[in-house]
Amino acid sequence: MKRVLYILGTVWLSATEVKAQTPQVLTLQQCIDSAIKNSIQVQQRSLQTDAADINKDQAKLNLLPTLNGSVFHGVNQGRSIDPFTNSYINQTVNYANYGLGSDLILFNGLNLRNQIKQSSSSANAANADWQQSKDDVTLNVILAYLRVLSTEDLIALAKQQLEVSRQQVERLEKLNIEGAISPPLLYDLRGQMKEGELNVVSSQNAWRNALLQLTQLMNIPYSENFKLEKIDNANALAPYTASANEVYQNALKQMGVIKAAEWRKKSASYAIKATKGLQFPTVYLSGNLNSNYSSAATQDKLVDMSEVPTSDYVLVNGIKNPVVSKQPTFSSEKINYSTQLKNNVFSGVGIGVRVPIFNSLQARNRVRLATIEYKNTALVEENVKRQLRQEVEQAYLNMTNAWERYQISAEQVSAYAESFRAAEVRFNAGVGTSVDYLMAKNNLDRANLNLLMTRYDFILRKQILDYYNR
Repeated sequence: MKRVLYILGTVWLSATEVKAQTPQVLTLQQCIDSAIKNSIQVQQRSLQTDAADINKDQAKLNLLPTLNGSVFHGVNQGRSIDPFTNSYINQTVNYANYGLGSDLILFNGLNLRNQIKQSSSSANAANADWQQSKDDVTLNVILAYLRVLSTEDLIALAKQQLEVSRQQVERLEKLNIEGAISPPLLYDLRGQMKEGELNVVSSQNAWRNALLQLTQLMNIPYSENFKLEKIDNANALAPYTASANEVYQNALKQMGVIKAAEWRKKSASYAIKATKGLQFPTVYLSGNLNSNYSSAATQDKLVDMSEVPTSDYVLVNGIKNPVVSKQPTFSSEKINYSTQLKNNVFSGVGIGVRVPIFNSLQARNRVRLATIEYKNTALVEENVKRQLRQEVEQAYLNMTNAWERYQISAEQVSAYAESFRAAEVRFNAGVGTSVDYLMAKNNLDRANLNLLMTRYDFILRKQILDYYNR
C-alpha cells in the first residue's frame, strides 16, 4: 500500500511539474486587456474623467439654494448694549446668536446654465482622452505582439537554414573520410553552418527583446514561459480595400483625440456665454431665521398682593373713608437659555438685485480671455485633424509600399528556390563548386528573410490602418 501511494504521489508531482513548465498561450486580446488594466497612463486618465464628472455634477448642484448656519458666543464687559432690551447697561454680559440663512439665485445672465454646459463638454472631452489612451495602448500592444511573432518566425527560418547546412556538412564529412572531396570544401560548408548558428542566436536575442517590450507594455514580469497565439495569415495578407480618404473619414468619427478636441471647443464656446452672463444683474432670493440669548435678560415674577391705603378717600355719611388698593410685589429672575432661544426667534425674507456697475473691467476682460481660449481650441482642433490626415496618408503609403515589396519578395523566393535546387543537385553530383552552392544558398536565405520581413511589415501597416479605420 505504501508503495502504491508513493508511486501515485510521484506521478502527481511529475504531472504538476510538467503542467507548470508548459508555456502559457496568450491571445492578442488577453495581452491588450492586461496592458490596459495595468497601464498607469490609462488609470490617470480614468481619474481625470472622474474629476471632470464631479465638476459637471457640481455645476448642476450650483442651481440649488444655499443654506448656512451660524453660532456665535461672546462676553461684553463695561458699558454695552443689552442684546435682549437694546438698552445701555454697565455690567458683564454673556450673549449668543444663532442663525440660519439661505440664498437662491433667480437670474444671473444664464451664467450657471452655461457653466453646466461647459463642464459637461469638458467631461466628454476627458472621457474621449481616456478612450484615446486605451486605444494608444491597444495599438502599441498589437505592434509589439507582431514583433514577437515575426521574431519567432525568424528563429524558425534560421533553424531551417541551419539544418540544411548541417545536413550538407554531415554528408561532406562522410565523403571527406573516404577522401572523395577536397578538405577546403568541407571547411567552407562548416563556416556556412557556423554562420547559420549565429543567425539562430541573433534571432533568439531579437525574440527576447521583442518579448521584453511586450511584457513591459503589459506591465507584467518578464518571462519566456508563455507563447503567443498565431494570427491568421490568410486574412492578414489580404489586400487592403479601403482608400486613404475612407480611412480618414472613419478616423474623424472614431478617434478619441478628435472627439476631445471637438468637445473642448464646445466647452470654450459655453465659457464665453457663461462669462458674458457676469455682466448682467443678478436677482436673488434670501431668507434668514435667527435667535439670541443674553445673560442680562430678566423678567419680573409676582410674589404677593398687599393692601395699601392711598391718599384718596370716599365720603360715607359725611365721613372720609380712605381708599385701599392692592399693590403687587415682584421679584426679578433671569430668563433661562432655552426660553430665550424660543421667545427671541425672528425671521426675514427678501428679494434683491445686484447690478454690476464697475468692477475694474474684470467681467469684460474675462469675456475677452474666454474668446481667446475659444480661438485657441479651434486652432487645436484644426491642427489635430490636419495631423490625423497626414498620419493616415503616411500609413496608407507605407502599407502600399509594403504590399508591393511583399509581392516582389514572394516572386524572388520562387526564383531563388529554383536556382538553389539546381545548384544543390549539381553540388551533390560533384559537378558544381562550393562557391556556386553557397552563393545560391545565401541568395535563397536572404530572399526568405526578406519575404518574412516584408510579410510582417505589411501586416503591421495594415494593423495601423485598422487602428484608424475602426
